[in-house]
Amino acid sequence: MENRKGTKLHITIRPVKIFSIFYFLFSIFLISAGCGAPGDPVPPAPVVPAAVKDLAAHQAGDGVELSFTLPSNSISGEKLVAPPAVEILRGAVKADGSADPKSFRVVYTIPGALVENYRADDRVRFTDPIAPAETKSHPGGMIAYAVRTRASRKRASADSNVVSVRVYPVPAPITTVVARVTETAVELNWTALGRTSAGELINAITGYRIYRSEIHPSASPSLPQELPAGRPESHAALLGSSETNSYSDTSFVFDHTYVYTVRSVIQVEGVELESSDSQPVTVTPRDIFPPAAPQGLVAALLPGAAPGKFVVDLSWSINLETDLAGYRVYRSEQEGTRGQLVTPDLLPTPALRDTSVEPGHRYWYTVTAVDRAGNESEPGGPAAVEVTQPSR
Repeated sequence: MENRKGTKLHITIRPVKIFSIFYFLFSIFLISAGCGAPGDPVPPAPVVPAAVKDLAAHQAGDGVELSFTLPSNSISGEKLVAPPAVEILRGAVKADGSADPKSFRVVYTIPGALVENYRADDRVRFTDPIAPAETKSHPGGMIAYAVRTRASRKRASADSNVVSVRVYPVPAPITTVVARVTETAVELNWTALGRTSAGELINAITGYRIYRSEIHPSASPSLPQELPAGRPESHAALLGSSETNSYSDTSFVFDHTYVYTVRSVIQVEGVELESSDSQPVTVTPRDIFPPAAPQGLVAALLPGAAPGKFVVDLSWSINLETDLAGYRVYRSEQEGTRGQLVTPDLLPTPALRDTSVEPGHRYWYTVTAVDRAGNESEPGGPAAVEVTQPSR
């Protein structure tokens, strides 16, 4: 290039250091990254169930039964997607009757997947077994309890309210309950025991309580094997009480399956205490009991619809069984034998008109009753009829 005077214009280009350029570009990258991108990702806070507030406890045989409502929401008010695990804490009680907070320890954990096995009447029920030797050495000793729940391993709920229970020696569990099914009742009998679970003599057993649960056909045939000792065998309901070592269950239904347990009852300081459950006895009553034989059978010979024809009109007293399905009528031409069935179907009413008789024959009729289980009674008293020959 030349200038106006014709001389060349020289432009000098100085080299720039590579390091300076790199530093400049890197600075721009950092500034742009800081302006447009969020900070480091923050992990979600663990779900923490709301604290249990209605823990209750009482002595149940050689143990303490705890019951409470399982929380369904978190502390933030969100609904829990699954039942939380439950931790049972046991602690000591100070001389002044207050619980020692430093003494509490987790004695059982119920996994969330198994909590449903402990539900009854919308509450979780768990029995903490107490060694009979402990109640023997410290009769009336107090134990404190609390529970907490956990929806994640990171953080548990706050502890529940604290409850304290006095625990006394109770009768040893009844070892054997025998059941016998009759037509009107399931008869239960057991052997009375006069000692505590630790082997000490008991002054007096005031009575017995009988519990019954029902196994439905759709119930699972097996339960998970890895369950704590406090899992209830079943959600049994109090059926009745007895002052003797026997009881009649008249409210059963045939073909239903029942599980019976019996508990001894004593009084300690004005409070009734029960033993632990007896060995359970399972009964499925079957109706093998036929109805009573029909009574009062009467047979009358009447003229038929055509000349020379006859019919036999039969009637008898109605049976009073509530499960009666109907009657069967048998006819024989030989006294003392049942003979042939007159009608293939059960008769719903105590009456029949036999139009198939023949003149010149003698017939013996008997009637049986049949219940809905198919049990047939013995025949009632027979009735004889002579079908005369028509006069010529």
